Amino acid sequence: MELRVLNYFLAIAREENITKAAQMLHLTQPTLSRQMMQLEEELGVKLFVRSNHNIVLTEDGLLLKRRAQELLAFADKTKREFLHKEKELSGEIMIGSGEFLSTNILTKMMVAFQERHPLIRYHIYSGNTDNIKDNIERGFLDLGVIGEPVDIRKYEFIPMPVAEKWGILVRNDSELAAKKDIKPNDLLGVSLVTASRDALGGIGGWFGDLYDKMKIVATGNLLYNEAMLVENGIGAVVCIQMNCNYGNLRFIPLSPVVEARTVLVWKKDSIFSSATTAFIEFAQKYLKSISCDKL
Repeated sequence: MELRVLNYFLAIAREENITKAAQMLHLTQPTLSRQMMQLEEELGVKLFVRSNHNIVLTEDGLLLKRRAQELLAFADKTKREFLHKEKELSGEIMIGSGEFLSTNILTKMMVAFQERHPLIRYHIYSGNTDNIKDNIERGFLDLGVIGEPVDIRKYEFIPMPVAEKWGILVRNDSELAAKKDIKPNDLLGVSLVTASRDALGGIGGWFGDLYDKMKIVATGNLLYNEAMLVENGIGAVVCIQMNCNYGNLRFIPLSPVVEARTVLVWKKDSIFSSATTAFIEFAQKYLKSISCDKL
């Protein structure tokens, strides 16, 4: 199965028409049809349902579409790494991060490294811990900042030197806004936006037996979207404190205090580009040289 043929397949999936895809690829329609027939024979499945006007992917075709996109993205990343093998350090580093206070440290570190190596380019991916780990496993990300715990069988990691504090965001006109801190009982009957139960981690223990009594009306993984729900009338979002303001919203910490830790991780036994290897070595020294009281 050649990458060239996968590109042909994705063009057909995108255009939903072999003739249009052939024109875009500068191929004849019979040549492209023959390539697809050979691909179906090679895989032993039917990839398309053909009609007079368009082409629809079968379930196997949809699966191949996802895999082809992943393979071609990985091939492109690998090609770029080899193209950037020059005397002066250069290349692209793929970094993922959730929404944390420690993201501020990550970005300062990235700037410091880029000042030393101005030919370095970054690709930044934002997502939750599961998204980032999945993309590291697939090879789309080199490393990422995620919440603990970490599977030490899979990952090398460096602790980020800052604690992440949990609390809620509420509108300034909410009855909760006058409180100095929030206890589980305070949230009974309040419409809540949270991360999924699995993603809440240690915060689930803070709710205790009251969790199943909470009125959770939405879940999400990006705080801005969740904050806008609260801004427009939902009671509160349970979240980590961020260094940003949402205008009409106020952050109130939980009581008892709930803190989380984050780490910079990368996959064990991976072979990285020279740029990524140098960044990891730089990160190890950079993060050991700073402490929470300097942030």
